[in-house]
Amino acid sequence: MYDVAIVGLGPVGAVAAGLLGQAGFSVFVCDRMRGVYELPRALSLDHEIMRIFQQLGVAKAVSAHCEPFTPSEYFGVDGQLIKRMTMLDPPYPQGYTPSLVFTQPAVERILRARIAELPNVRVLEQVECSEIEPRADCVTLTVDNELVNARWLIGCDGASSQVRTRMGIGLEDLGFDEPWLVVDVFCNERGLAKLPMTSVQYCEPARPCSFLIGPSNHRRWEIALNPGEDPKQVERAADTWSLLARWITPDDGTLWRRASYRFHALVAERWRVGRCFIAGDAAHMQPPFLGQGMCQGIRDVANLSWKLADVLRGAATPALLDSYELERKRHVIELTSRIKAVGALICERDLHKARQRDAQLLDVYGGAIRDTPRQDILPPLRAGALTATSGAGLLFPQPRLRDAHGSVLMDERHGHGFRLVTDGTLTAPTWPGIALVDLSREPEVDGVARQWLARHGAHAALLRPDHYTFGTASTVSELAALGRSLQDIRG
Repeated sequence: MYDVAIVGLGPVGAVAAGLLGQAGFSVFVCDRMRGVYELPRALSLDHEIMRIFQQLGVAKAVSAHCEPFTPSEYFGVDGQLIKRMTMLDPPYPQGYTPSLVFTQPAVERILRARIAELPNVRVLEQVECSEIEPRADCVTLTVDNELVNARWLIGCDGASSQVRTRMGIGLEDLGFDEPWLVVDVFCNERGLAKLPMTSVQYCEPARPCSFLIGPSNHRRWEIALNPGEDPKQVERAADTWSLLARWITPDDGTLWRRASYRFHALVAERWRVGRCFIAGDAAHMQPPFLGQGMCQGIRDVANLSWKLADVLRGAATPALLDSYELERKRHVIELTSRIKAVGALICERDLHKARQRDAQLLDVYGGAIRDTPRQDILPPLRAGALTATSGAGLLFPQPRLRDAHGSVLMDERHGHGFRLVTDGTLTAPTWPGIALVDLSREPEVDGVARQWLARHGAHAALLRPDHYTFGTASTVSELAALGRSLQDIRG
């Protein structure tokens, strides 16, 4: 009997297996493919995901395959700059560059290597999960000819999820469905010299498209298809190069990947049926305009993993697991709505309306362009395993704490469980299983945590294992109430 079974070993399934495996639980993982998919799909990640990779012990290795995301400049009908998205200014609150581009196959290999170090995680590749039978105390999977029993199941098996289908879960349409071609190119020096130095959104009614700067000489185009264009036809090399002719020719680089997609906005009606959960693309799909697809899936399993861990250890009742869908579905819908708004800005096909859009964006700041950090678009958690206090539901910073060698990131010193962070004003209680971070005794290098506490009128914050703020307190009595609330939520 395994503690958790995971169907699907893409980046989301791999993170789930790593988090649960290093927490000491027995994990079974299966995937229909053998090895890592060697073409890139996701291109961007953010500092929250790097903090989770830090938790897995792979952040340094992953960083070797990442580069800072360039600003994204939006150009309107007449080629004028109408919007610019950037990243947060230093000091970086999570301890990592806020927006990054990365090479997905290399990062997936790192995640799998981490899983391979865990003797309590078993991986089967190139197998089919043909049956899922929920039982009162476990879930039974038929994987090829083997029966696998697990207390809990997570389906991380992508947009065409068999787990979701077998659980009888439908999808809710959030109102976005457009055909696009995605092209990845390795550019040579000649090609790179022709291309923009920033990522670009071409908000042109005739053919909206995006140009993205990946690591090293990797460049990506996302090109809207026009009515009547055959998605399979445009994947042919000659047709793809024809669409890229505005920027480069075949002499300027090598095609790495070309794939036609329908950019969807969908969310699963339910994320849990009994002992079975879904996560990642199995639970939601969103247009790629802010590069949040993989990030959203990793947030899903970071959220679910600590709750499953609490339940498996007996630290919480299974009722805690109800908060997974409550938190993540609402977050996904809200972020998808914001992504759709960005997509609508890019994809306006009516020339008159596009000119109005350009004029309105320029008028907002008197003709000047104000930088918008990408992180500003991410919503907090709004409900679930939280308290009704200022800052609850927000990702808490990871300060650099001074030490004899200069500094150390907070999670490296205090772990990744529940943490109580205080500025030293209040007499902090000693709570079993909760690490205490007293900033008056462990000074920060940059003050990001103290500034966060001051901004929310708090002297203490209780952090969850996924680094979101459970709640804050400004008095001793409020701090005691936080402890009681955590006990209530854990049951």
